[in-house]
Amino acid sequence: MKFKTLFTLILCFNIQASIAIEKVVDPLDSPSWEVMHQSMLNNEPVVFDDNIVVRTPAFAEDPMNVPISVSINGLEDIEEIVVFADLNPIQEVLSFKPIKVEPYLSFRIKVQQATPVRAAAKTKDGTWHVGGKWLDASGGGCTAPSVGRVAGNWYENLMDVSSRVWVSEERDRLRFRIMHPMDTGLAEGIPEFYIEHFDVTDQSGMVLAKLKTYQPVSENPVFTLNMPKGTAMPINLLGMDNNGNRLEASINK
Repeated sequence: MKFKTLFTLILCFNIQASIAIEKVVDPLDSPSWEVMHQSMLNNEPVVFDDNIVVRTPAFAEDPMNVPISVSINGLEDIEEIVVFADLNPIQEVLSFKPIKVEPYLSFRIKVQQATPVRAAAKTKDGTWHVGGKWLDASGGGCTAPSVGRVAGNWYENLMDVSSRVWVSEERDRLRFRIMHPMDTGLAEGIPEFYIEHFDVTDQSGMVLAKLKTYQPVSENPVFTLNMPKGTAMPINLLGMDNNGNRLEASINK
């Protein structure tokens, strides 16, 4: 009996040691990585992957408008891309499903302090491929009121869309801006007010991409997508904010 108990203890120790050895080490050495793995990625399998490229400036000169781009190379069967900032008061930035478009997206975010900014792409096998970069910042972007709020005219152009399309031999590139204050709810006396989700569809109604956006996306957000060559126009944006205001816009060349 004692021998059996000893054998069981040794077996358990070896299993625990094996798990510890296989534990994924965060290359950015973030104090919040384990929390992010649980809350953003549901503690599902993760690999840190150089094919996930996150581009940011070295320093966020304007913490309310930090340009970010995410591009993914060499991965197929991507189901979803999530972007998050470990040390922001609101970590989740957006979720992007590149159904018929390239796995590329550029946009702007608000940051409260220096933080890792990460993108995680989930493939059909259930694995999250993670890349990221430390962003240095003086801070305060999440707790400041939007410029439109200060000016008092934010409601005049709510959900208006402006856009531009560039055509090349390889792809059509679409950039569009949606007028919205994207309030975080962290500025004194201003409740959260942000675009929750929208679809990008072609002329026939086929969904090309789906986005969920959260409070850290910058005011009057600008998005850039790489579309399939010869995408049928108009391209439509259909979505809603958290107060029920609808986004309905058509984009032509």
